[in-house]
Amino acid sequence: QVQLVESGGGLVQPGGSVRLSCAATGGAFRSVTMGWFRQAPGKEREFVARIPWTFGVTAYADSVQGRFSISKEHTKNTIYLEMNNVKSEDTAVYFCASRTFAGGEFDLWGQGTQVTVSS
Repeated sequence: QVQLVESGGGLVQPGGSVRLSCAATGGAFRSVTMGWFRQAPGKEREFVARIPWTFGVTAYADSVQGRFSISKEHTKNTIYLEMNNVKSEDTAVYFCASRTFAGGEFDLWGQGTQVTVSS
């Protein structure tokens, strides 16, 4: 059974950078779109970025546009989230997700990785 496994979270200083990874493991992986979401304490989960698994354009939440970058590596069934110039409001648990079918919901989720922005 395919699983998504995130890594790369931790403590980072304001203005610093961190890169998150999400690898699909455990079987044949099929996806239309991969994405990153986050959930801060006391808040609902929110969209951060998404990338088509084959071809197409990426999309970002306004709050991270110009600071975060999503990318993919097909040979490793992995996506990344490069987070630059981080702010305290970026503190959250970050989840990666996969949409298996076009027009459907994100139906496969990772367990999440904590990113804490603090000096």
